[in-house]
Amino acid sequence: MEEIRELIFYRHYFHEFFDQQTEKVREKIDYVLFIVTHAERVPEKFLQHLKSYKGLYEIRVEVGNNIFRVFCCFDKGKIVVLLNGFQKKTQKTPKSQIDLALKLMKEYFENK
Repeated sequence: MEEIRELIFYRHYFHEFFDQQTEKVREKIDYVLFIVTHAERVPEKFLQHLKSYKGLYEIRVEVGNNIFRVFCCFDKGKIVVLLNGFQKKTQKTPKSQIDLALKLMKEYFENK
């Protein structure tokens, strides 16, 4: 399967989040990132636009009863910029995580 999109890891936030996870969670994150980079149309179950925030998306990963989110944005349509990730423990996404993702996205586009 050919790669359709390229991944960019912006700063250190995603790697710190990823390194803290169990091997099983890391494998599932890798699987979902593979789908995001290789599938022509990524199912909404794995990637969703956050309608309230222009340009901000969340990659959705579920392992058992645990839910994880990785915020990202697109650059030139074919580049997926991974921003930060967290384990979702409540229905509502923590505002601090959204604020961090928005800050990182703004920084990325200002500094490129």
